[in-house]
Amino acid sequence: MLRKDREEVMQMAVEAVKRAKKYCEDVQFSPQDATRTQPEYLYTLLEAVIDAGATTVNIPDTVGYAIPAEFANLIRSIFERVPNIHKAVVSVHCHNDLGLAVANSLAAVKAGARQVEGCINGIGERAGNASLEEMIMALHTRKDYFGVTTGINTREIYRTSRLVSEITGFPVQPNKAIVGHNAFRHASGIHQDGVLKARQTYEIMDPAEIGWPTAGEIVLGKLSGRAGLKARLEALGFHLTPEELNRVFQDFKELADRKREVTDRDLEALLAEHRRVGEAVAYTLDHVQVHTGTADVPTAAVRMTGPDGKVYTQTATGNGPVDAVCNAIAQVVGIRAKLVEYSVRSITEGLDAMGDVTIRLEYNGRVYTGRGASTDILVASARAYANALNRLLAMEGLVSKAG
Repeated sequence: MLRKDREEVMQMAVEAVKRAKKYCEDVQFSPQDATRTQPEYLYTLLEAVIDAGATTVNIPDTVGYAIPAEFANLIRSIFERVPNIHKAVVSVHCHNDLGLAVANSLAAVKAGARQVEGCINGIGERAGNASLEEMIMALHTRKDYFGVTTGINTREIYRTSRLVSEITGFPVQPNKAIVGHNAFRHASGIHQDGVLKARQTYEIMDPAEIGWPTAGEIVLGKLSGRAGLKARLEALGFHLTPEELNRVFQDFKELADRKREVTDRDLEALLAEHRRVGEAVAYTLDHVQVHTGTADVPTAAVRMTGPDGKVYTQTATGNGPVDAVCNAIAQVVGIRAKLVEYSVRSITEGLDAMGDVTIRLEYNGRVYTGRGASTDILVASARAYANALNRLLAMEGLVSKAG
């Protein structure tokens, strides 16, 4: 990739570390694609950069090629063959192309690595990086085997996972280890019987340790009051001011009128929608109306409040109701971006389920993500599109052409 021979690369590495050392004491060096590098060259390179001042050496499995046993052997060999390795912390950075990122990282920790790089929910390039929540809980649950601790507050894992999902627009799959919705659900009759007798029969972790709501999934309804909503939100980790609670309570009552039961996941979606509305936005979506049918041209009308406080209305058609809604919003804002992704998922079960829409728009080579939730999927789509456009306007520093 660099079009250079080994000696030139070695010189570049040493010079880069020396330069970085002029600005800070803690310098990390990472030799790309270490798991497919000739070991002898890797040992020599690591020794040279540590002599140059590197205090952490990170061993990446850049393309997810390694197998746990061989990756552990590589880490052990580094401790054995790099004379000055005691002067640096050994780190690892594993990718999940073969589904082995966490397994490789754990094998490296057992072999002596003391720093692990990864991502919450396992997001990252291609198939992703090592899933941090899986790493953390594996080390926490099997302290008897690994003999190390992390010092991490595991009770923040669940909320952190949901926050990352909300920010990135990547939903957490239901069967995801540790943080998936089904991680602590038991459907098998035999399993249910065992858990009722003793939870440890089929649960190796206490859900409360990860920050799952300790009271279980309490169902709220249209007769629930502010006190019940406040208590449930606090159990989920949301602490609102009286003013925020009043605003959320109004939306909760509207949701409860449309749904027989409002679950924890509904509440999380409701709070996420409030966070999006609370962002520094240029346009606020006030109203959406759609006319469509098998023999009709889909037509949407939207009403939005602009950054100048004025109310704008627009009507547009499209090749479908969602397309019509997006066209109407785009005409109000005056920005036409390329739609590169549109996805819908059900937050809860049943015909009255909350729908969560993710939209990604491309503009000037950048991708902007927007999300919206509602029991009406067209309203959720409108909110997601408006959310993405608001982020685009903020990042691009654009002034609307509307009006």
